[in-house]
Parts: sequence; structure tokens; C-alpha cells
Amino acid sequence: MQQPAILFVCLGNICRSPLAEAALREAARQREISLTVDSAGTGDWHVGAPPDPRAQAIARAHGVEIAHLRARQVAMADFDAFSHVVALDHSNLEALRRLRPMTAAARLSLLLDHVPGRAGEAVADPYFGGPEGFAATWAEVSAGAQGLLDQITGARSLAPDRS
Repeated sequence: MQQPAILFVCLGNICRSPLAEAALREAARQREISLTVDSAGTGDWHVGAPPDPRAQAIARAHGVEIAHLRARQVAMADFDAFSHVVALDHSNLEALRRLRPMTAAARLSLLLDHVPGRAGEAVADPYFGGPEGFAATWAEVSAGAQGLLDQITGARSLAPDRS
């Protein structure tokens, strides 16, 4: 089996998707699982910017550093470079469906599709709130990362492709 490659996608790539990237990297490190992980946004207004300081703070509180990450926009090549393109909410999933080339190999899903009992749910955007929203987002993306790893390693069946 080819090494899994996961791309997390939110709107601006400064809150939810870099936190999901960090959570999956950390979970994979702890389980000694090799995979490729990245994040991107459907919008372009934060390209080149580091994650939101509140996202950096909650990641750091969990022992993960994300200050080095830089926002980027989803590219057409991502749909072939990644085995899984995972949206953080419904509007970004719809945007990915519109962008995805017909011949793309990537599976599309929502992150919480990978958490038992949470299929079809979105990770709430903490951008306009305070630290408590970022803590809730960290909990959700961490659960999603664990569920996705379980599916990749065969501990659970894969979530349905939401293409």
C-alpha cells in the first residue's frame, strides 16, 4: 500500500486545518505511523501567513508547535498528490467537489466523518470567538485525527467517500 497522504482543508488555512494537520502529525508520531500531512484553504486571503496566534497557543498547550506552518490555497494538483482530502466543514467540502478534477484519485470527506457518531458534522470555526473555541476545535480535530488513523491502519472501516 502506498503511504497515505492527507490534506486538511478549511476556509483560510490559519485555524482549523493547521490544527488538524498538527493533531494528525502528532497522533501518527505517537503511533509510529508514516504518512504525509498538509493543510490548505479554499480562500487565498491568508496565503503565506502563519496560523492564528490562538491556534498556535492551543497547539502549543498540547505540546505541538505550528508557528512554522504557512497558509496556502488548495491547488488542482492536490487532488492527485493526496489520497485523502478532508474538509473541516460543509461549505469547504462543496468547494472541493467543485474544484476536484473528474480523474482525481483523492477521497473527499469531512473530518468528523472519521469519528464514530459524528458523521456529517462540521468542525466549528473558532475564528470569531475566544480561546474556548480553539480548545473545542483542538478536541474535535484530535478526535478526527485518531479516527482517521484508525481507518488508515484498518482498525475501522473507511468513512464513505463524500465525492
